Amino acid sequence: QVQLVESGGGLVQPGGSTRLSCAASRSIVSFDVMGWYRQAPGKQRELVATLTRGSRIKYADSVKGRFTISRDNVKNTVYLQMNSLKPEDTAVYYCYAKVLGEVDHWGQGTQVTVAS
Repeated sequence: QVQLVESGGGLVQPGGSTRLSCAASRSIVSFDVMGWYRQAPGKQRELVATLTRGSRIKYADSVKGRFTISRDNVKNTVYLQMNSLKPEDTAVYYCYAKVLGEVDHWGQGTQVTVAS
């Protein structure tokens, strides 16, 4: 089993920046995919960004050019740097990990609120 613990987020002003972190309870070197999803009130959970073991990256169109996903295999952590935040980025952000042969792993979520 893998525990994913998110941190970061909170209240950010429009146009501001923040960084989310997701620490895994074991080595992420063998993880096939790690990434971030988000869910706004009344909406379905949606992909924000994913990063494969082979370093292929995918972003939602709505965050391209503003968000950056990265991983640190030594710290077993994946990050989401979020710049130029907009009110529509307000959501609960969930860390995600896919490991071959295991069920998908999710963090507990962290709230990001973009408001002045």
